[in-house]
Amino acid sequence: MFHDKHRPSLSSGGVFVWALPFGWIHAHPSATFILKRPMLQRTVSAAIVAPSPTQTGNDDIMSERIVLRVGESLVAGGPPGTAAEPEVAIGEMDGPFGTAFANLLGDQVAGHSRVLAILNTDVMVRPPTICVSKVTVDNARYTNILMGTVQYATAMGVLDSVRSGDIPKDKVNELGIIVSVWLNPSVADIDNLDHQVLFAIHRKATAQAIRKAMTFEPSIDWLLENQNKIVHKYFEKGLKGEI
Repeated sequence: MFHDKHRPSLSSGGVFVWALPFGWIHAHPSATFILKRPMLQRTVSAAIVAPSPTQTGNDDIMSERIVLRVGESLVAGGPPGTAAEPEVAIGEMDGPFGTAFANLLGDQVAGHSRVLAILNTDVMVRPPTICVSKVTVDNARYTNILMGTVQYATAMGVLDSVRSGDIPKDKVNELGIIVSVWLNPSVADIDNLDHQVLFAIHRKATAQAIRKAMTFEPSIDWLLENQNKIVHKYFEKGLKGEI
């Protein structure tokens, strides 16, 4: 039982809201709330608001619920056409992320098919991962490379992230990952494409994007410190008249 001495506040929708310690919420999952005032002596429904990790200063709290994490990575340096630039979103399947995941899987779009990351036919990785192409796919060879070498590389990058601890192993059945995949359209026209190099680059980029998402990289402090030191390379090319 919890009384109004803990100072609930009334929201605009007429719901009483308590701000309670995170540990108390876990210890009292079915608490009853009673308002002890002359005009309000009745049991009420209440919303419990847990403090955010930044309010508590407890990093362990932050790791208990992964609502949504976002990250990206660029790995280049290989032969032409092999660069990878995945963007990832990671979240709990029983929340809004799960809805987005299911919508992507069920609402296929011509030229941008959504496929699950697999090690091979019939071997899906965990956490379940959807690969979405940034490029409109209209070429059979491009499709085979994207849904062969790159899909496999993405799956391996996901498992690498579990092995490294960036994704908690005990949460792989609760989380999902959406990977927006960049594969240069030029690969369809490269006769001697090095699939091993392509695979290694996309595998590394996937794991790196996941790590950055899970560790909130780059941090806001780093971004503010370096904001005026970094120039987008294509903006720079534009200034030089190269594009």
